[in-house]
This record gives sequence, structure tokens and C-alpha cells, in this order.
Amino acid sequence: MKIRPLQDRILVQPIREKEVMKGGIFIPDSAKEKPIEGRVKAVGKGKIGDDGKPIKLEVKVGDKVLYSKYGGTEIKIEGEDFLLMREDDILGVIE
Repeated sequence: MKIRPLQDRILVQPIREKEVMKGGIFIPDSAKEKPIEGRVKAVGKGKIGDDGKPIKLEVKVGDKVLYSKYGGTEIKIEGEDFLLMREDDILGVIE
């Protein structure tokens, strides 16, 4: 299944923490914090400005980004977790 976000929406795949730490300690899902890093998988065409022209997004497919902890809508596509969020929820691009 393919998905194309609309307007200024971005599809992000969260980067999960490793489940086992260096010392071999297993961390259950209930003890983990929500991820705030992800990889951009798809972007919309951008918002339409007051003048009727599209405003391009600052992020592109493949960017590694930081996003708001509770930003976006969680969705599942073919068994994988993704977030669909607006560009405003992106805090920065990791270079």
C-alpha cells in the first residue's frame, strides 16, 4: 500500500530504541519513552499561501528528524508503525 500525504503533512517512521541495553538488560515496552526521532518516508506538496501559491516543505524524504513527543497520528501500514504529522510538529532535522 502506498500513501501520499496531503498539503503540509509528513509520514514519519519512528526510530525505536534498542530493546536490550549493553549490559543485557531487557527493557519492556511499558518502561520505554515514546520515540522522538524518525525517518521521513513521504511528504505532501505543502500548504497553499494567502496568495494561492504552494509553500514548499523544509523536510524531504530520507531526512532524520526530531518531532514533538505527542505530535502526529499513529497509523499502521503493512504491519509497520508510522506517524502522520504536520510540518509544524517537526522540531528539527538531524544532520
